[in-house]
Amino acid sequence: MNPNGPYPGRQLFIGMTMSGSPAVVYLVTGRSPASRERKATPCDNGVIIGPIGNQPYDPLRHYTGVKYDPVSGVMVVSNGIQTDAVFETYKLLYNTNSVPSKDFMEILLDGAQAEPDSLYTPRIAGVITNTADNKPVFIVGIKRHDIPARAFQIEPAPGTLSGISTYKGSLENPEGSDPSLGLANIEFRGKTAIELAEHLFEISKAAYNGDDIRVCAVGGIRSDDKHNWQVAMRNR
Repeated sequence: MNPNGPYPGRQLFIGMTMSGSPAVVYLVTGRSPASRERKATPCDNGVIIGPIGNQPYDPLRHYTGVKYDPVSGVMVVSNGIQTDAVFETYKLLYNTNSVPSKDFMEILLDGAQAEPDSLYTPRIAGVITNTADNKPVFIVGIKRHDIPARAFQIEPAPGTLSGISTYKGSLENPEGSDPSLGLANIEFRGKTAIELAEHLFEISKAAYNGDDIRVCAVGGIRSDDKHNWQVAMRNR
């Protein structure tokens, strides 16, 4: 069962595999047919959440959900336009040997604001980067429309990923997640990116008006060289 309930909306987790490799996973779910008419597609060093067929581009539904740098190892996952800003900021911090604190995540998410839709969907983002001596740093953040952005720097145990969803989990009455409650956790015993994507996809099975709400899941595991990423997708 999904730890954020039957309807997490968009959801991300970051942490480590059992062997200690940094890992991320991102889930997209949708109640409406339009929300479900999407798929995850690989692009250069990333994944686009885009339309199926010839649907017009919608900036609230279509975006770069995952982006990584094979040189620095920086990996970002998010539910919207903030992906590029978070990626470029933490890549710059890495390249200038600056401390990659969670304060930058909060500033960027406050700038992005919540989505301008009827539910004021929160912006969420996660980043895995490195210190100057190549120790991994894990940061998760959320921006709800009615409170300042909140970010968490975590120290995951092997086989555990921590994260956040846009909604509290109610299928009938979606509300923005409350960051004061902290982060949810999932356990992962697999070794590959596709196993990770499949794991979150499978534990998130739920239906709304008779339709499966799951759209896609994207998993990523950083390779042993501490920089490049293995990324895989599971589409509905």
